[in-house]
Amino acid sequence: MTPDIIIRGERVVTTAGVHPASIHVCDGVIAAIKARDEVPGECAVFDAGRSVVMPVLVDTHVHINEPGRTNWEGFETATRAAAAGGVTTLVDMPLNSIPATTTRESLEAKIAAAKGHCWVDVGFWGGVVPGNTPQLRRLWDAGVLGFKCFLIHSGVDEFCHVAEVDLETALAELTALGAVLIVHAEVPGPIDEALRKQAAGAASDPRRYSTFLESRPREAENEAVALLMRLLQRLARTVRGTPHAGPWVHVVHHSSADALPLLRKARADGLPITAETCPHYLRFAAEEIPDGATEFKCCPPIRERENRELLWAALSEGLIEMVVSDHSPCPPELKLREFGDFMRAWGGISSLQLRLPVMWTEAQRRGYGLRELAKWLCSAPAGLVRLRDHKGSISPGCDADLVVWNPEASFRVDSATLHHKLTPYAGEVLSGIVETTFLRGRKIYDGGQFPAGPIGAMLKRGNP
Repeated sequence: MTPDIIIRGERVVTTAGVHPASIHVCDGVIAAIKARDEVPGECAVFDAGRSVVMPVLVDTHVHINEPGRTNWEGFETATRAAAAGGVTTLVDMPLNSIPATTTRESLEAKIAAAKGHCWVDVGFWGGVVPGNTPQLRRLWDAGVLGFKCFLIHSGVDEFCHVAEVDLETALAELTALGAVLIVHAEVPGPIDEALRKQAAGAASDPRRYSTFLESRPREAENEAVALLMRLLQRLARTVRGTPHAGPWVHVVHHSSADALPLLRKARADGLPITAETCPHYLRFAAEEIPDGATEFKCCPPIRERENRELLWAALSEGLIEMVVSDHSPCPPELKLREFGDFMRAWGGISSLQLRLPVMWTEAQRRGYGLRELAKWLCSAPAGLVRLRDHKGSISPGCDADLVVWNPEASFRVDSATLHHKLTPYAGEVLSGIVETTFLRGRKIYDGGQFPAGPIGAMLKRGNP
């Protein structure tokens, strides 16, 4: 069969390494990977030259707040930013939209809002909140890729956090379904205690980042991971001898290096728990955040320089398996920049468009290369949502989702060129410029243009 298009280059990142190759695409799928010059004369060819051809990024941690809070982030704005950043697969978080994605009906409302407005493929997480255990199977059958819960207030009242008893009940149901549960792993006790100490002590300046950092101590994450381990151990005993080995739990946006020994022990004990971190935890350090710069606020917080390097070591070890954005923009007024009040500002960082250059810049400094980058940003996130047979890899049978980018080119982040203007990366110098993004063999981003329009698909479990 003659390919519809061949995409070739001198630096193609495949499972075999980085090498010259031509990628033969038929009907949107990679049909073959051949020598760079093995190209039929009658076939359309895109020649990347010395630019890198890599699997496009998969981002499993994105807050698209439509319907209900579309002015924070909608499907059109999010997916265009994704395409410009070399991302063609997003998985939308179940909160910040109204209604939250905690029932089948709310999922259907999400899908209806998304159809015809997505430049990239979009899947969905379902939400676990107190009392919605009967909804979990309905959401699963409707195609969610997994489930999300909070162990602490989520920041919005319509998505309540779960207590231990709620979590245990939900995990039993998710075990029966074979679903993954991703968890915002902070518990309230240490945070409440830190806030009490701040209130009882000398007045703290809310403009200082150190004030906010003290209010979100590492113990909140450490105790949350310990709680998850206890529940997994308990559930593993109850399901022993059944077809299920227990639920799979994934810790999102992990920032506390103190909890890494717990994760290491969980892995040694065979507990099904994995973890991710985010570019801002690997780029920034608490000591460097200016007073009043509330665009840096997120929860869990960006921690100290030493903590950052321990996260890098955990990523290298494979203890932390992936890096996703936790893209959570909001209207600029919610960041309270005019007051610089870290304690009252909305917590969330806009970075969907910048994950590739941020990670490449920092990875290079520490001696990592393109293969590690593709694992952390592409194949590992695809595996989390069981899309690895279709996404995150340049392999025959996978979708022809490819990003062409120049790793040698540097640029200074200009907010005017971003789809989301308020970001802590403004003014930062980064390496790696996205040139062209392909979705199923079609250009969806090319040198600042979006030639294909909104051709993104809705990704549902069992029907990618």
